[in-house]
Amino acid sequence: MVVNSLAFLWFFLVVLVVYYAFQQKLQVQNIFLLACSYWFYAQIDLAMTGLLAVLTLLFWLLGHGIGKAVETEQERKASLLTTLSVVAGIGALFYFKYLNFFIGSFVSAAHLVGIHLSWTAAHIVVPIGLSFFTFKLMSYTLDIYHEKISRERRLLDFANYIAFFPTILSGPIDRPKPFLKQLKQSRLFLSDHLMTGFRRVLWGMFLKMCIADRLDLYISAVWENYHHHSSISILFASLLYPLQMYADFSGYSEMAIGVSLMLGFKVAENFRRPFFTINIAQYWSRWHMSLTSWLTDYVFMPLNIKLRGWGTNGTICAIMLNMTFIGMWHGASWTFFLFGVYHGLWYIPLMVSGQFFKKPKVKLNAKGWPTAPFVLKMVGIYLVVTFGLMLFHSSSLSEFCALLCHVSTAFGGSLFIDMPTLVNAALCAVPLICVDIQEEWFPNKKLWLPRRLEPWRWSLLVAVEIVAILLFGITDSNQFIYFQF
Repeated sequence: MVVNSLAFLWFFLVVLVVYYAFQQKLQVQNIFLLACSYWFYAQIDLAMTGLLAVLTLLFWLLGHGIGKAVETEQERKASLLTTLSVVAGIGALFYFKYLNFFIGSFVSAAHLVGIHLSWTAAHIVVPIGLSFFTFKLMSYTLDIYHEKISRERRLLDFANYIAFFPTILSGPIDRPKPFLKQLKQSRLFLSDHLMTGFRRVLWGMFLKMCIADRLDLYISAVWENYHHHSSISILFASLLYPLQMYADFSGYSEMAIGVSLMLGFKVAENFRRPFFTINIAQYWSRWHMSLTSWLTDYVFMPLNIKLRGWGTNGTICAIMLNMTFIGMWHGASWTFFLFGVYHGLWYIPLMVSGQFFKKPKVKLNAKGWPTAPFVLKMVGIYLVVTFGLMLFHSSSLSEFCALLCHVSTAFGGSLFIDMPTLVNAALCAVPLICVDIQEEWFPNKKLWLPRRLEPWRWSLLVAVEIVAILLFGITDSNQFIYFQF
C-alpha cells in the first residue's frame, strides 16, 4: 500500500475518523493506533510482521533490564545488556541485508587465490523498513544506557514508537524521547494540525508524482539502455537524477510528516534544501537529516572521542568510517560501500583547511541575492553529488565502470529529447525551485504573489498543486526509491 495511492487514502480516512472518535480516551486511542500500524505493515510485508513484533518485545525487555540496572547502579549489567541490544540490532541487519553480500564476497575472494567454494547465497527476504526501525530500536536502549531517557514501562507505547505507520517504511527516524512523550499526551482534533498536515501531504504528492515520477520516465529510458545513448544524454540524465532523488525522498518525508501531524504527532524533519550548500558537510547536514544525525550521535561522536588522541587524523578516520556506514546502510553492495567512501573523501579538504567546524555564510550582493562565487560553489557540490549518485544508482561496480567507459567514448550522437516528459517535469519543478529559493534566501518575503493575493496564498497553492497533480501526475503508484533500503 503506497502512501500516495487511493488505497492508502481510504485507509487513512477511516483511521482518522475512528482515531479522533476516541480523543478523550488516550489508552484506547493508542491501542487503535498500534492496531492500524500493524495492519498497515501486514498489507505490505505480512511474513515479516512477526519479526517486527518479536524485535519490539525483545528490545522492550532489554530496555527494561538496562533501565533497572542503571537505576540500581549496576554498571556492568547495564553495559552487558546494552551491548546485547546493539548486537541484536546489528545482527538482524547483518542477517537480512548483508549475509549474502559477505558470502558472495568471500567466495569471490577465495576464487581469486585458487580456492573454489560451493557456497551459494541463501534465500533471504529483506523486511521493508528494516534499516529504519532497527535504528529506532537501538537508539532506545542506547539512550536508556546513557540516561537520556527512562525505560518505557508500557509495551503498548514502545510498540507504537517502533511501528508508527506513517514513518515505518522510510522514516524519518524519530528519537524515542520526543515521540514517547507525545504518546502520553492528549491528542485532540485540531483544525490547524489537520490543514497544515494536509498541505504537507499534498506537497509531498506533488513532489513525488509530478517531479520525481516524471523525471524517472526520462532517466530510466536513458540509464537502462545507456549503450544506445550518447555521452551527452547520459550526463544530462545523471544531472537530473539528484533532483529526482530529492523530489522522491523528500516527497515521501513530507507525506509522512503531514500524516503524522494530522494524527497529532510532530516527527523529525528530514530535508532542508540540501542543494543550497557549498560543501559536503553542509549538504549531509540537510539531506536525510534523521539518518545523518543518528549516525553522528551514535557512531561519529563515540569514534571521534575514542580517536581524539590522533588529532585531526582521528577525526578524519571517524568521518570516513561514519560515511562508509552511511553508504552501507543503503544496501549490501560494493557500490554503496564506495558511495560512502567517496563522500567521506570530500570531508578531508574541509578538515585539513579547518573549515569542517565552521558554518558557511551566504554571501549576498547589494540586491540581496547570493554572489556568483557562492552560486558556483553550490553548482560544484551539485556536481559532486551527481557523480556519487551515478555510483549509487549502479547495480554493480562492473555496471558503473561500463557506464563510465561508455560516457568517455560515446561522444558522437545528439541529446536524447523526450519533449513532453521534460517540459512537464520542468513546469512542475518551477514551484519547487521558487519555494526553496524563498525559504532559503528570502524567508521573510513572499516573492511569488502580489500583495493583494497574499491572504489567499495557501488556498491558491493548494489549488495549483491539485490541478498539477491531476494534469501532470503519474498515477500508477510508483514505489518510492527509499523503500528498498
